[in-house]
Amino acid sequence: MRSMTIEQLRATNVAGGVAGVTLKGEGGTFLVEIATRSGTAAVLAKARSTEPRRFGNPLAALNVLRGVGITIGRFDASDWDPSETSQAPGNRGRAEAMRKAHRAAADADWLAAEIQDSLDDPRPNLSHDALMDELRDDLAELEGGAGRT
Repeated sequence: MRSMTIEQLRATNVAGGVAGVTLKGEGGTFLVEIATRSGTAAVLAKARSTEPRRFGNPLAALNVLRGVGITIGRFDASDWDPSETSQAPGNRGRAEAMRKAHRAAADADWLAAEIQDSLDDPRPNLSHDALMDELRDDLAELEGGAGRT
C-alpha cells in the first residue's frame, strides 16, 4: 500500500483522483485509508516520512479530512480496540513548547516596543551616574519626610 501526505491527498482530491476514504480503527488508533480512481490504495502518512499517520482521536482525523476538502467517507472500527490506546503524550509536549515560543515572541515584541519608545523619547538622555544621583536625592527626600504627617 502506498502512502500519501496531507498535501498529496489535497492535490489528489482537487484533481478528482480520490474515489473514497475510510477511517479505519487499528489497535488503539485510527488510520486514513485512501482509495484512488486509478485503483491504487494509499494510507495517509506523516509529513516527512512514509510512516502511517495514526490518530488517537477519530475527530482529529475527520478534521484533517475536512481540511483537505473530503467530507464523505466510510468508518471501520472492526479492528479498533480502545484498550490498546497508547498513553503517549502525542503533541502535548510540542504544544507546550509552542506556547513557550509564543510567550517568548510576545516578550521580545514588548521589549522591542519599549526600546523604540525610549529611542523616540524627545527628552534629553541622562547618564547612569546622573540618574543614580537623582534617584538617591529623591530617596533621601522621601526618607527625610517620612516622619512628617
